[in-house]
Amino acid sequence: MEAAAAALGLGPEELSAIRLSLLVASVGTLATLPFAIAIALALARGRFPGKTLLDGLVHLPLVMPPVVTGYLLLLAFGRRGPLGHALEACCGLVFSFRWTGAALAAGIMGFPLMVRAIRLSLEAVDRRLEDAAATLGAGRLGVLFAVTLPLALPGLLAGLVLAFAKALGEFGATITFVSNIPGETRTLPAAIYTLTQTPGGDAAALKLVGVAIALSLAALIASEMLARRIATRIAG
Repeated sequence: MEAAAAALGLGPEELSAIRLSLLVASVGTLATLPFAIAIALALARGRFPGKTLLDGLVHLPLVMPPVVTGYLLLLAFGRRGPLGHALEACCGLVFSFRWTGAALAAGIMGFPLMVRAIRLSLEAVDRRLEDAAATLGAGRLGVLFAVTLPLALPGLLAGLVLAFAKALGEFGATITFVSNIPGETRTLPAAIYTLTQTPGGDAAALKLVGVAIALSLAALIASEMLARRIATRIAG
């Protein structure tokens, strides 16, 4: 990465922002994956009161201003917030003004996209295959891990990449929750914003814009290729 950064004329601060963005997006996406699978299963297969409300709450970050999401995270996970105080006391985990908070904000912003993609993939799974596995003696967890999730893998992968791309570009919720601290919470979008506000920083900002586009495009292309390969193996 250092060689590529040197070729693009990026300095240590810009390189730090790129690395931090990749870390934040990866951790935020992977940390929310188990919850996304659980909620997608509930929405795709469950019948319970409040299902429509749960679906609305899951998709709320997509329609709310990101600043509102960031402010709610600050109230809940800040050091004086109930969840933030409890996590710091029991686990020493601090979110406010830390890269971990940036990962939390990025993961929550990408969460609805992940849930939706996984849910649609689960709804497309042939229930007869699950019933056949159950009649052969597989329990619920056996059917889930041996039949349902493998068949839904292309959608799961698509959800992961969509959430990662969203997390990579997250700005509003992140800057509201964890501010814009160089080397700690200054992700790629925050670095671009900072450079656009700095005299003479337009050239560096344009380079980072190119990096952001390249990373997002590479993620989408990789997702499409892997999804096709997995779908071909499942069909075979």
